[in-house]
Amino acid sequence: MLVHICCSVDSHFFLEKLQADFPKEKLTGFFYDPNIHPYSEYQLRLLDVQRSCKKLGIEVLEGEYDYENWLDAVRGLEKEPEKGARCEVCFDKRFSVSAKKALELGETKITTTLLVSPLKSQEQLKRVGDTFFKEHGVEFIAVDYRSGGGTQDQSRVTKEQQLYRQDYCGCIFGLSMQREQQNRLMDEMFSPISNLILPASIEERIEMYNYRMELEEKGVKYKIIKQKFLNYRQFNFKLKKGKREVIPAYALSYSCLPRKKAQGRIEFEDKNIHYFNKEEIKFITLKHFNYLSNHTYKNIHELIFKSLSFDEELNIRHILMSSSYDLTPIIIVENILDSKLNIELDAKTYEDVREKLIIL
Repeated sequence: MLVHICCSVDSHFFLEKLQADFPKEKLTGFFYDPNIHPYSEYQLRLLDVQRSCKKLGIEVLEGEYDYENWLDAVRGLEKEPEKGARCEVCFDKRFSVSAKKALELGETKITTTLLVSPLKSQEQLKRVGDTFFKEHGVEFIAVDYRSGGGTQDQSRVTKEQQLYRQDYCGCIFGLSMQREQQNRLMDEMFSPISNLILPASIEERIEMYNYRMELEEKGVKYKIIKQKFLNYRQFNFKLKKGKREVIPAYALSYSCLPRKKAQGRIEFEDKNIHYFNKEEIKFITLKHFNYLSNHTYKNIHELIFKSLSFDEELNIRHILMSSSYDLTPIIIVENILDSKLNIELDAKTYEDVREKLIIL
C-alpha cells in the first residue's frame, strides 16, 4: 500500500495504526507536498518524516517539489478558506501524482495521512479518493483514525516521539489568512540575504532537528521544550546623506525606531560611540565593530552579506549598551559623517515562542 504523507505529526500515528490494522501490507511512504511553502519548511517537514519512517521501519520516497505547477493548479482560488475549493484542487493534484506513483510501483491500494488531520475534511478526501479509484483502478483506503479518541492518541504520540509540530497546513495562502486572523507577523517568510539564522525561524528549527538526529544516533537523551521570548524582525533599513545619497550602513539586531524615520546629525562621541541628536540613535564605525566582534570586515557590503550570528550581534549590543533588553538603534558605518542624515528603519519586536533542545 502506498501511503501519501503530509507531515510526521499526522503520519507517525497514522502509520502505526495502519501497521496494526493491515499487518500483511508492505507500507511505502510517499512524501509529495508541493503546496508547502517556503521551501525551507518543506525541507524541515521532510526531515522529520524521514526520521519518523526510519523509526517505524517504513521506506519513504520523495516526490518532486513542483511548486510552480501547484500554483498554476490553484490559481484563482487564493482566497478560498481552509477545507474549501482550493484544498480540493490541492488534494486532486497530490492524489493524481500519488496514484501514478502507486501504479509505477505496482501497488493496488493507496491512502493518505491527511485523513487524520483535524484541519482536513474526511468526506472531501474520500470523494477525491473514490474518483481516482474509478479513473486509475487504485483503491483508496479511507480509514478513520480520528474518532474514538484517536485525536487524543495522536497528540500523545506526537509528544512522546517529540515530532515537529507545525502550526499551519503548509500552503502560503492558508498561512497568510491564518496569520491575518491571528494578527501575527508572518515571520516564516523572512530570509536574510546573509543567510543569518533568525530566532524561531524555520532555519533555526532545521539546525536543531538535524542536531537531535545526531544525538539519537549516539544514544544521547534529550528533551525539546518551548520557551517564550521577545523576537525581532527587520523589514527595511536605509541611511541617507541628505535626501538622496544612500550611505552603506548596517543596523544591529533589535534596533527599533518608533516612527520608522528620523532626521538629524551626530552630535558627539564618547568611548567610540557616536550619539545622534534624535531617538537615542547610536553610531559606531566598522573599525570599532571589528574590534568588538573580533572580525575583519573590509566594508559594510561584506558585513551585510556575511553578518554575524544573531547571538553574536546580541553580545555586541550588550557590550555597547550594558543591557540585554535594549532596543536602541545601533548603526554601523564605515566612517562617521558630519552632515544631515535621514534614517529609515522599519522593524518589529513581538512576543513569540521558540523550541530549545536540552541534553539530559
